[in-house]
Amino acid sequence: MSVTPTKAMVLAAGLGLRMRPLTDHLPKPLVSVAGQPLLDHVLDKLAGAAVGEAVVNVHYLPDQIIQHTANRTRPRIIISDERDQVLGTGGAVVKALPLLGKEPFFHVNADTMWIDGVRPNLTRLAETFDPDRMDILLLMAPTTSSIGYAGRGDYAMLPDGALRKRREHQVVPFVYAGAAIMSPSLFADAPKGEFSLTKMFDRANEQERLFGLRLDGVWMHVGTPDAVQAAEEAFLESVA
Repeated sequence: MSVTPTKAMVLAAGLGLRMRPLTDHLPKPLVSVAGQPLLDHVLDKLAGAAVGEAVVNVHYLPDQIIQHTANRTRPRIIISDERDQVLGTGGAVVKALPLLGKEPFFHVNADTMWIDGVRPNLTRLAETFDPDRMDILLLMAPTTSSIGYAGRGDYAMLPDGALRKRREHQVVPFVYAGAAIMSPSLFADAPKGEFSLTKMFDRANEQERLFGLRLDGVWMHVGTPDAVQAAEEAFLESVA
């Protein structure tokens, strides 16, 4: 069983502290990589996956993102304004749930960037998501082939795609690539106010309803100014 999400949540509210000085006067989602803001790379991928509406949350320098997306029609942008509150990645979804509806939706970080392989990874996520078995399906990038990432990974992945969270001091082969499909029912009894989305990942994991799909292509961790150049080089090489 698969799904065809028509709505998406795009997290664009972060402060972008590690990206300073580029983010002193510019929200991180509007930092340009290969001639295009990070946010537009994400929105273009969602449009390619037939998403009609994207809820974009804003907090830091919100008016710049609101203005930047005002005329966008594919997908149509709905702003979830958090300028006067700090909700965290989990609270942001809870606030946006009335806009996202009752069907599974794409969830994408505004600052994630990847080069698709033979087939678009968002399409592959939609084909793989099984609401009978899964509450969350994460796009997982192999740590060894990712650009700009030097961490210990986030999860190990079983042959059926089930994820197992990295334990302290452990090194695991996959890192969350910042794109997922989630069922809104997962948030039925979510905490109020500010909380991290990882709390919901952990809950789904405990219930064995957290799965992953290996990214086909190359993921780029664009977390610092130095990482921008590496991502640009990889991206331009891929379209050459």
